[in-house]
Amino acid sequence: MLLDDFLRFQAKTTPQPLGMVVKRAKGSYIIDDKGKKYLDFVAGVSACSLGHRHPAVIRAIKRQLKRYLHVMVYGEYAQEAAVELCKLLASQLPTSLEVTYLTNSGTEAIEGAMKLAKRATGREEFIAAHQAYHGSTQGALSLLGVEAQKKGYTPLLPKVNFIQFNAKEELDKITTKTAAVVLETIQGGAGFIVPESGYLKAVKARCEAVGALLILDEIQPGIGRTGRLFAYENEGITPDILVIGKGLGGGLPIGAFCSSKELMEKLTHSPALGHITTFGGNPVIAAAAHATLSTVLKKRLMDQIPEKEALFRRLLVHPKIAEIRGRGLMLAPMLAPEVDLGKVVSRCQEKGLILFFLLWEKRALRISPPLTISLREIKKGCGIILDVLNEDNNSVD
Repeated sequence: MLLDDFLRFQAKTTPQPLGMVVKRAKGSYIIDDKGKKYLDFVAGVSACSLGHRHPAVIRAIKRQLKRYLHVMVYGEYAQEAAVELCKLLASQLPTSLEVTYLTNSGTEAIEGAMKLAKRATGREEFIAAHQAYHGSTQGALSLLGVEAQKKGYTPLLPKVNFIQFNAKEELDKITTKTAAVVLETIQGGAGFIVPESGYLKAVKARCEAVGALLILDEIQPGIGRTGRLFAYENEGITPDILVIGKGLGGGLPIGAFCSSKELMEKLTHSPALGHITTFGGNPVIAAAAHATLSTVLKKRLMDQIPEKEALFRRLLVHPKIAEIRGRGLMLAPMLAPEVDLGKVVSRCQEKGLILFFLLWEKRALRISPPLTISLREIKKGCGIILDVLNEDNNSVD
């Protein structure tokens, strides 16, 4: 049995994985090995921006498969798919972010961004936020703002200090010793915490005052999920380094960090090969990413986000939902303390709706569906959530 082999041979991240046996996926649905369809309100944890197997993405993959796969380590050969992806990103970004380094994942992009900040400033200290999540590799884990999650993996990078997200009074911790401040534009694991008005502007101003760089992590909110291509656009600022991942790949693994030509050239000398990757910019993945971003832009999917967010907020009104955090299609209904979140997720799955958890906020339901989700599908899924909340067996025992 596939599930038995999964449990025996594949490394796990939790003691009790959800264990669905996936047979197929298309659009907003995943189909299991018994033929049951599940409406997907998670989208691979914000990764499948266009849903599953979007035709434009599949066409781009097939076209590239006929040409070539991996041919050389990153940055040596001019490969059309990767170049066109970087050009398309540059067309949507300010000139201070027009050069893109393609990586294999969001956490690798964070690592590259941290190295670039050190190289550019000659400094060693980083400032991150409590309850932050930027990935699980050594440097990214050093920025993770939950000490218990790091237990067993120390020592990590020294000289990483933390501030409370949205606490302007703590910005004096950013000093002339700081290489960069690294923040999520919406705190994901913490419960989809949106920056308060003026907060990121104040962070940017403080960075400029002391000569530190601002690195913004758009791995989850980016590629249209908040109704803007990148969530920082809602705040009226531009980071020095932008980090992207998840939703750019159309269901394939990707990451990227973007900055100015001047800064990026620092990775090419003294020493050369300042950041190296073999498979970053893989042509098949780059083709899929280009198709994903092109579709988001051409189909004007971002224009539909406010209406879809409003529908979620209008429908998900219930005594057991205390509030809904987040923005756009990155939403977190906060359940009342007496509600067993695990039971709600499992009951919804039994009824054909996929939900998931957030890392640190144990009362939050993750809702991060494909940007292509229809209003009818939103109504269907919200109806399942409300039905489950109306049951008597979802309270904490």
